[in-house]
Formats: sequence, C-alpha cells, structure tokens
Amino acid sequence: MGERLRSVELNGSFYSLQRPTSYRRWREDVPADFVFAVKGSRYVTHMLRLTGAHTALANFFASGVLALGHTLGPFLWQLPERVAFDADVLDAFLTQLPRTTGDALALARQHDERLDGRDWLEIEDDAPLRHALEPRSASFADPRATELLRAHDVSLVLADTAGRWPAFDAVTSDHVYVRLHGSSELYASGYTDDELDAWSARIRGWLDGSTTPDADPRDVYVYFDNDARGRAPHDAVALAGRLP
Repeated sequence: MGERLRSVELNGSFYSLQRPTSYRRWREDVPADFVFAVKGSRYVTHMLRLTGAHTALANFFASGVLALGHTLGPFLWQLPERVAFDADVLDAFLTQLPRTTGDALALARQHDERLDGRDWLEIEDDAPLRHALEPRSASFADPRATELLRAHDVSLVLADTAGRWPAFDAVTSDHVYVRLHGSSELYASGYTDDELDAWSARIRGWLDGSTTPDADPRDVYVYFDNDARGRAPHDAVALAGRLP
C-alpha cells in the first residue's frame, strides 16, 4: 500500500472503536511520510447525530488514533442523509472537535470505563489536526453551513456519488477533501481516462490555488470508495500517476 499510494482512508474506525495495536501496526507498515485519514465514529454521526457526543468523542480519540503519530491526517465525519442542517447543532459539534493532538489528548483522557485498559493516551508532540465533514442532506446547501465550516476551518467534502447525494464544492478550509464513490454507479463504477483527467485538472487547480477565490494553494486529499467491484485501488493508482 505505502509503495504505490501516499495516503489511505481508514474506514474500520467508522463501524467500531479500533485498538491501539491496530493503529500502531498500520503506522509501522507504511513510510514515514504516509498519511492516514481516519473516519469518525458512526455512533457520533449516525446515532447521536452530533448531539450529546462529548463522551463518545472522548472514547474515539482514546481508542488509539493518536498512536498514528506523524502519519495522522484529517478526520472525516460523514453524516447520513436524514441529518439536516441545523446551525446550532453544527456549530456546537464543530466547537468540540480538537484542533491539535494536545487538545485530542485532553479530550481522550475524559473517556468512560469502556476504554479502561485499552486506551492510548500518548502523543509525540502537539501537532495541528484537520477535520472534514461529508453531509448528505441537500439542506447543507444553506450558505450558513458554508460560513460555519469556514469559521471552524473544517473542509466541506466534495463527494461524487453518481447523483445519489448532493456534490458540495465550496472550499471552506486550508485543505480539500474529495471522496469518489463512483460517477455512474454508486460504489461500483470505475472512472474512465477522461474522468480521471478531469479530476486531475481540478486537483491541480486546488493545489496551486488557481481555482479558489483567494488564490491560496490547498492540500488535497482524494479517496476512492468505488470498491464493490474492486475498482478503487486501480483508479487511485491511475489518478496518482497523473499528479505531481
């Protein structure tokens, strides 16, 4: 994995709390400059729906994500379609998200008894953290949602979902987060050469700042989720070969 690609998105953390040993093993298996994006717990996003999530967030950050050290990249928080935009709920949730590993450690120390004996409460240094939000409700087209994300420096995910859910393309942070779920068939269809060329051109624009209003370059994270027929790794390698 680390030989062909520079980053991967960890999705197991969405379904259940992983263990520190897993995060440590993943880190040991990749080069030092590799980046792991970590998908946030669905208990926070789909069950609690962002409300009353303090302990759940503490448990998530205590579960071992900090063991990734310098390979730790952005956190992805994916919302189900039924979670509509609510300015107060979103603002309160984004306010709780730790912005440095030091903040995450302080939050992790507040975990409940379920993490006793299996927590990871160490950091190597106090480094910045990034977050990205992937909403699936059309209500997030509300300009107030974009303003809140910008105020909290959280990236609004651009998701290609074969038209199933809205594709939000506002740049709201110093990084851009893209998830490619399939252009014609959700989670299944591969990307053609022309489609990969188009995404490559778009990514270059974000990287050099030519497609953002303030002309500032952005870091860009792109992940393929069209894995039902095994297309994701092939498309990821093909896109990476088109980029610097």
